Amino acid sequence: MQVGVAGPSVWVRIEGRGTFQNSAGLKEFAAEMMRRGHRDFIVDLATCELMDSTFLGTLTGIALGLPAGGKLTVIRANERNRGVMQNLGLDRIFAVLESTPVAAPGRLEDAETNPPQTARREAIVQAHENLAAVNPENAIRFKDVLDFLQQKSS
Repeated sequence: MQVGVAGPSVWVRIEGRGTFQNSAGLKEFAAEMMRRGHRDFIVDLATCELMDSTFLGTLTGIALGLPAGGKLTVIRANERNRGVMQNLGLDRIFAVLESTPVAAPGRLEDAETNPPQTARREAIVQAHENLAAVNPENAIRFKDVLDFLQQKSS
């Protein structure tokens, strides 16, 4: 995962796979950027092969947590990733575009993606709760996963 800032926009580029392994780091980075006053997030998936439910739920949580006037835009997702986001109803929560609406930063830096185990576990649970909250069908899809994760957290 690489990150950067271009004017008012925070950029996140996912290379390879968006998974539970980089979700907690993404969540922490986005929270810090929001604390600094950023409200516009662009997630570039041009080189992202696939995304798991934890990563998708993390994107959802970022979009839902943005202050008024904030927006999350996903760009350049492959057909499979676009289909998954549409199937889960996430394209109603954030924009999914084929191209970039603004210029990317000249330089992106590698982001920390290895938070403590407790932060990762919390991020996984929260991500699935986010998915369940945005679409009644998702609540059914992820019920067993959430039950299992919540039992493990107890």
